[in-house]
Amino acid sequence: MKISYPPLLAATLLALGASAQAACPSAKATVFSCTTAKAKVIEVCDLGKSIGYSFGPAGKPELALQVPRAQASTRQWEGIGRTISYSVDVPNASTVYSVFWAADRMSDEHEISAGVEVIIKGKTAATVACDPKKKIVQAMEGIDLKPTP
Repeated sequence: MKISYPPLLAATLLALGASAQAACPSAKATVFSCTTAKAKVIEVCDLGKSIGYSFGPAGKPELALQVPRAQASTRQWEGIGRTISYSVDVPNASTVYSVFWAADRMSDEHEISAGVEVIIKGKTAATVACDPKKKIVQAMEGIDLKPTP
């Protein structure tokens, strides 16, 4: 899957890429982590007073940011319906990185979909999926963040 970014987002990713570091300092801080089919790592970290988000090659993310905890939000599964789903939204100016995980609890295989949706000014600009054949770490359930509106 080819990912294309609007020019402003592409410039931002390039500007941030030179100084970006991995976001999670320890496995305990990892709220979500997966690898895409193109070997990019999507990661969300609980850093106490802030939430970290990073995207890019392992150890050299193209984008790494931290926002105050009060700015991040979450959607939690309410126990109803076929699909169990969780997400954490990390805002950055007019862009929101919505990291998601969902499982079909009614199928025999319990298919999982996970990844990040890049939302710019309320419109989805890109969705990058995790590779379902690779390990996905999901600890979003019960994270102490305000609900996503």
